Amino acid sequence: MDLQSINYVIDTFFAIFAMTLIIFMVPGFAMLEAGLVRTKNVSAVLMVNTMIYAIASMAFLLFGYSLAFGDFGSDSMSKWAAFLFQMAFVGKAINIMSGGVSERAKVIPLAIFTVIMGAVIYPIIVNWSWGSNMLEGTFLELSMYDLAGSTVIHSTGGWALLAAIIIIGARKGRYSEEGAIRVIPASNIPLVTLGAFLLWIGWFGFNGGSVGSIASKESADAVALTIMNTNTAGLAGAIIVGIIMYFQYKKLDITMILNGALGGLVAITAGPNLYNIYTPILVGAIGGVIVVIGVSFFDKLKLDDPVGALSVHLLNGIWGTLAVGIFASDKENITFLGQLKGVVVVGLFAFVVSFIVLFVINKIVPLRADRDEEMQGLDVDECGLEAYPEFKRAF
Repeated sequence: MDLQSINYVIDTFFAIFAMTLIIFMVPGFAMLEAGLVRTKNVSAVLMVNTMIYAIASMAFLLFGYSLAFGDFGSDSMSKWAAFLFQMAFVGKAINIMSGGVSERAKVIPLAIFTVIMGAVIYPIIVNWSWGSNMLEGTFLELSMYDLAGSTVIHSTGGWALLAAIIIIGARKGRYSEEGAIRVIPASNIPLVTLGAFLLWIGWFGFNGGSVGSIASKESADAVALTIMNTNTAGLAGAIIVGIIMYFQYKKLDITMILNGALGGLVAITAGPNLYNIYTPILVGAIGGVIVVIGVSFFDKLKLDDPVGALSVHLLNGIWGTLAVGIFASDKENITFLGQLKGVVVVGLFAFVVSFIVLFVINKIVPLRADRDEEMQGLDVDECGLEAYPEFKRAF
């Protein structure tokens, strides 16, 4: 076997292995969300996450991949491995959206939106940034550097979530008429922790695999640096939020600390291969601070987000993309204005199109459960079974 064939096999295996790590993020999102919602909605959350993976992947297989990249094909690895790696990403943007409307959104309209997001909305954004680039030669052509999707995936999901929350509203009783915020505690902290760490592990494939090759010394070093910097940003996000929680409340809130880690991971995703080993500490720490500020900010606006996805994914997707323009502007023809333009163009498209699609879906098949279903919990009406049938619920 010649060297080219050996490299082909190595890179094919690498893409499939990275794809497998990314798929671990499916149970990651499911466990995180299941732990953060009330017990009466756990089965519905798990059903939504399962359907997103199945439907989004199928929509991307049948329509989305060709729209994003053109014909199947790859010179450096099996074209099927290249497809599988890209397919692993598609559901994540929708996971971000679905988690933020938990406890009041119905499964069927979310499934309809998943088809459109997986087949059209997300692939168009990929086309502009990573793919065949239908904007080439126009004034909207993007020069944004976004290795693994701080904007392409995380902010896209965050903008769709913002549109959904505006349309669907807050959970019953979350905000009083006087403006008071009712705390709805997480139902299962061990599940939240498990989910967050599954996401953290999945991120190594998410970012590391996006380097694209590991079959040479240079590319192997790039993959290792990318994964190291990814992990460092997560560590920094967790640590800074822990410090803030302790000094502000004299308590160490594990849910906020985990979201701080996830915020750091989102923030580093745009350029983990571009930084030295110290810059991710700053990028991740700022990401953690953004999570703390963002949660309070969105609550003040009465934008009810049970899992903190707007703060973790939308705000840190923006920050991470802009951070590349701040800390790596001497590489890859990167400019801050180019990064900002990418954030704005993708943000406007993702929010406006998602809002229109969700608005139309809501007119045909209401997104929101009715009051009685919401108070009873979505498990019974949406799934026909409860995750914890032996529990007595006070609300």
